[in-house]
Amino acid sequence: MRKRDRDPAEALRLAGGPKPTLRDRAAALARERGEVRTAELTAIGIPRCYLARMCDEGLLIKVGYGVYRAAKRDAA
Repeated sequence: MRKRDRDPAEALRLAGGPKPTLRDRAAALARERGEVRTAELTAIGIPRCYLARMCDEGLLIKVGYGVYRAAKRDAA
C-alpha cells in the first residue's frame, strides 16, 4: 500500500471507521423510533429531497404527510 493511501486509511481506522451515510442514518432513526417525521430527519442533517429518493429505493415507506416508516427488509 502506498503511503498516500495508507495515511487516510489509518486516520479512518483510528477515528473508529467510516461515518454512516445519510441513508443509513435515516433508516436507523426510522427503525429506532418506528415512525419519524420530516422535521426529525432534517434535524439530523438529512435533506428533504433525499426522502423521496429513499422511498423510491425502498428504504423508507411514506405513511402520511411528513411521516415515514422504515421498510422491512428480510434477510436473504
